[in-house]
Amino acid sequence: NEKYLLRILQWLMMLLKPVIPFPINLAIYCPLPIQIENQLLHHPFYKFWVECLLCLDLGVKRQYWGGNVLFPEAFIPAYPRGLGFGMVVGNRKEIGRELWLKYWENSISLESDEVKQLCKIARQNSVFLSVGIIEKDQTSENTLYCSQIYINKTGTVAGIHRKLKPTGSERLIWGEGDGSTLTVVNTEFGKVGGLICWENYMPLARMAIYGKGVQIYLAPTADSRDNWQATLKHIACEGRCFVLGCNQYVTKSMYPEELPMIDELSQMDEQMCRGGSAIISPQGEVLAGPLFDEAGILRAELDLNQIAKAKLDFDVTGHYARPDIFQLKV
Repeated sequence: NEKYLLRILQWLMMLLKPVIPFPINLAIYCPLPIQIENQLLHHPFYKFWVECLLCLDLGVKRQYWGGNVLFPEAFIPAYPRGLGFGMVVGNRKEIGRELWLKYWENSISLESDEVKQLCKIARQNSVFLSVGIIEKDQTSENTLYCSQIYINKTGTVAGIHRKLKPTGSERLIWGEGDGSTLTVVNTEFGKVGGLICWENYMPLARMAIYGKGVQIYLAPTADSRDNWQATLKHIACEGRCFVLGCNQYVTKSMYPEELPMIDELSQMDEQMCRGGSAIISPQGEVLAGPLFDEAGILRAELDLNQIAKAKLDFDVTGHYARPDIFQLKV
């Protein structure tokens, strides 16, 4: 069963952990909201993980394949929670540069073998796959972006979204995206798009996504506060769309002991991110979750007719809009 297979994966991770230079955010640590008729896919964190993880079927029967699968923000290679990379205003430490190098080495470009592997997984399992990645800039290769990659069922990259405004200390390690990647993708089960974490507090960014007709709004995050649930519900009610909020469940013991600057975590609680994944209806009703304090998988069957019904009394880009007064230019 699913719990048994998760334990197998956990054992495998513990076996390989000594050779992994950066924190793991594997499937067993991530509460994943995925639409019903989906397969929980395996995370090619490093090249030597790929074949091992592809051997594991995480308890979802073959007849459930063919849907929409969402993984959290910065899932590949990791969200570096609690690490300062040796930086304060006016000074950068060498050990912080060493930590940055490990993070950069394990980040991926759109042309990488890891992305090709993700495409292969999507194609073989007939799923639309959205994964949070730390993306290397294809020009300089040295700037990183917090991105969400969209891969369609044929195994091709359908789009990429780069986070417009990293939050707080994220700005020390990630560049800023631009308006060219406010992506909404047409799929056989609706228009899929969204924003990452606190971008969702940017009203005009949300309006840009709504304006492209999004029906399944993806909101991967690293925010595990109770207040984030109100954000997910607000987006659903405002956009009259389904919202999939996806976060990680992370404990301090998941960080490799040999990681540079690991001592920065010594004063932090063992549970560093409690999750909070949820699936919300177009009228703000909770369909699944929120899932806190444990790993797991969320599923819900989404009836797109609910969107049309919800827009009877409110359509943010239609009859409830006032383009004669307000205009948005991207």
